[in-house]
Amino acid sequence: MALLPVDYAITKIISILENEVSLVAGISYELHEIKHELAIMRSFLEDADTKGAYTEGEKVWVANVREVAYDVEDIIDEFMYHISRPQQSLKFTRHRLAIKLRKISTIAKSIPERHQRYDVHHVEGVTVTLHDESKWIRNVRESAFFTGDEELVGIQHDKETLLRLLMDEEPRVALLFQLLAWVVQQHFDCYAWISVSQTYEFYQAAREFLPNDLNTLSFRRLVETLANFLRPLRYVVVLDDVWNVDLWTEIKVSLPDGEFGSRVLLTTRKENIASSSFGVQTYVHHIQPLGKDEAWALFFLKAFSSNPDNFCPLKLELIARDIVGKCLGLPLAIVTLGGLMASKKFKTEWTRVFNSLNWELSNNPMLEVVKSVLLLSFDDLPYRLKHCFLYCCIFPEDYLIRRKRLIRLWMAEGFIEEVRGLNPDEVGESYLLELGHRNMLQVVKNSSGWPKSCKMHDLMRELALTKSEREKLCFIRDGREPLSENGARRLSTKKCDKKFESWPCISRLRSFFVSSIQLTLHHLYIHFHLLPDEVGNLFNLRNLNLAGTCIQELPKSIGRLRNLQSLNLFQTKVKALPREIWNLQNLRYLIVCHFNLELVVDFNYINGSTAPSNVRNLKKLQVLHFVKVNDAIARHVEKLTQLTCIGIRKEREVDERVLCSSIEKLNRLCHLTLMASSEDEVLHLDTPSSPPPNLQRLNLIGKLGEVPPWFFSLQSLKALFLSWSRLPEDPLPYIQSLPNLRRLTLVNAYVGNRLCFRTGFCGLKSLILRDFPQLIGIVIEKGGMQSLENLWFSKCMELKMMPQGIEHLTNVQQISLTGVRQELIERIRGEESVDRPRIQYIPKINHYSWSSSGWHYENLS
Repeated sequence: MALLPVDYAITKIISILENEVSLVAGISYELHEIKHELAIMRSFLEDADTKGAYTEGEKVWVANVREVAYDVEDIIDEFMYHISRPQQSLKFTRHRLAIKLRKISTIAKSIPERHQRYDVHHVEGVTVTLHDESKWIRNVRESAFFTGDEELVGIQHDKETLLRLLMDEEPRVALLFQLLAWVVQQHFDCYAWISVSQTYEFYQAAREFLPNDLNTLSFRRLVETLANFLRPLRYVVVLDDVWNVDLWTEIKVSLPDGEFGSRVLLTTRKENIASSSFGVQTYVHHIQPLGKDEAWALFFLKAFSSNPDNFCPLKLELIARDIVGKCLGLPLAIVTLGGLMASKKFKTEWTRVFNSLNWELSNNPMLEVVKSVLLLSFDDLPYRLKHCFLYCCIFPEDYLIRRKRLIRLWMAEGFIEEVRGLNPDEVGESYLLELGHRNMLQVVKNSSGWPKSCKMHDLMRELALTKSEREKLCFIRDGREPLSENGARRLSTKKCDKKFESWPCISRLRSFFVSSIQLTLHHLYIHFHLLPDEVGNLFNLRNLNLAGTCIQELPKSIGRLRNLQSLNLFQTKVKALPREIWNLQNLRYLIVCHFNLELVVDFNYINGSTAPSNVRNLKKLQVLHFVKVNDAIARHVEKLTQLTCIGIRKEREVDERVLCSSIEKLNRLCHLTLMASSEDEVLHLDTPSSPPPNLQRLNLIGKLGEVPPWFFSLQSLKALFLSWSRLPEDPLPYIQSLPNLRRLTLVNAYVGNRLCFRTGFCGLKSLILRDFPQLIGIVIEKGGMQSLENLWFSKCMELKMMPQGIEHLTNVQQISLTGVRQELIERIRGEESVDRPRIQYIPKINHYSWSSSGWHYENLS
């Protein structure tokens, strides 16, 4: 776990040595020395991390290495801060920092010497290996074989499913997600249960006779013996708790695929293993968490079955149900916590456990099995993913973390490594997907199946809190305990109860959250109109989030934030960006859009800030949204080659051909928003002839004289938004064949009175039609929009009936109606209404209406 701070320190040293050669004169020797020492430490740490469990002596050694790495990082950051301020004496600064580096180097060299002197690694009887721990956990798992039927809760559906898979005629490998605690033994000639886990220690559990010399056979002879033994039999083999996808390749040669209906079942907690192709027909069965009633029944069985009257005391029921809620349906956690609480009779005892579950997981022997099972998944993570996972505990319990925000924070913290051919966003998304596949984070996906947010399971968060505080990654303060010097690099607190300057840990902080929402100066300046010039002194600031504040202007000193990667001015009142913004050479995200909620139906609903012409110098910029662009900027947009998302409101004098020519050269661009200067201006978009090849989202806001001819080539497009286009020609034929289109939003986009959805739109999931003042009829031909799930009509006041052919859309789950004629509503309200038979299969029909008393909702399902 100390690998990342060491890596981070080494990377910073290398960056200085390569990019600041003239400025490091006088300390380059010290930098080289400490870099080599850290590199050696890193190799030892990697070995220790691979081995797993540490001895107590090794824990102290690793903590010392981590402290050295943090101290080196602090010294380097101090140096970089001083060289960014020319008025400072660099000669004096170099001398002082050289002394600090030499001192740190001496300390670093003494760590392995002290480690070797006391020989803590070889103290007999101390080392606890990952193998030993896994073996203990495996024994606990296998004790489930002896659980009585009366203690099994919520498995009937899974049991029936598995019996059906075992007994059908098709050869298959059945894959069970998470723990399978039993196996059917009837109807097979022989069976074996093999606990694989992370140690790959196999043992036989078959009930048939095997040769006595089995353990002495070579691998080849062993495979031949086992294959010959199984070939004429109908067998079932369970490979329990599989962690490596290569296991099947290693073992399948000894399992003949006969015609007798043999079965192989794998259990795993890793989704990438469950979804792998094994060369045979497979079925994945996901074991679902227990429902609320089942979870309560299981907890009740463990916590209250010994009560004289076999009931839960009324005074304990609320807190007991809260504890069950912490388990989120996980049987192991429910059983263990139920057993822990069985001996506690007073409400104060129950409340104490609930409030200190973090401490209980780490210190209570009765919860050791839960912690150990959770730690298996954590220990299996690559070290960079460990830090990304632990970092998530800084958010509140049950907090839904947006994907983009989390990835930007990971990037700002230096957790995301550089991968050739991928930008940091893509690497971060791969990290999030991996944590989701491993079930370390609960990932919420959008309609396209892509992650949009995530949250931590309560028990996983409790584990992460303990680990992150021990590793000094972050410290969570609930406001009750005093704030002390704990060396944590990140702090989350519920309130600011004293001045920052007097906080004992302020000098080492890299991130600060208030009320578990990152304090990116939002908390301090939400009621202020100006940022103080002192903000420029926050040299290490990576993420400045002023979203939703009353800030009207940025100080020139913001140009000193050389490490800033993200500047979020969403929904602020900043109308222009200072010229000094071009100094932010590490800036990746610049978000300055503003939505006027009072003008939601107006063309000017969205607006942006005026960007200085030298914004083109921000070579690392990936997101630029939403800026006003003049002719000078339009000609140089093409120089921002790293852009994946850009939002532009063009000034009237800007030549669209020049602007489009620049955009056409942005090969990484995925999201494009282009807005006219006013509702009367026509956007002339006959160019580009070849739009960016990876374009996935396109928003065009403004009048279009014709449908852009290049629409046909948007083969990667997933979402299209046309607003105030007022096209004289029906745009649907130009986009109906786009293979990846999932969302289509048309707002005042067509002046005709009829729309016809013919065959096509094969992947469309969501369709929104808003503000069509002349639309009187919609036709949906059979075969069109077959995947549509959500349909929304808003402000279509001439539409008198539901679309003709809507009965063809058999996958629609929801229709929403806002600002439509009462005549249309009456045609679908009630079982006897005229159009009811055509839509009765749709699960949910929402009607929203506005009156002087506000918005009203009616369920028409």
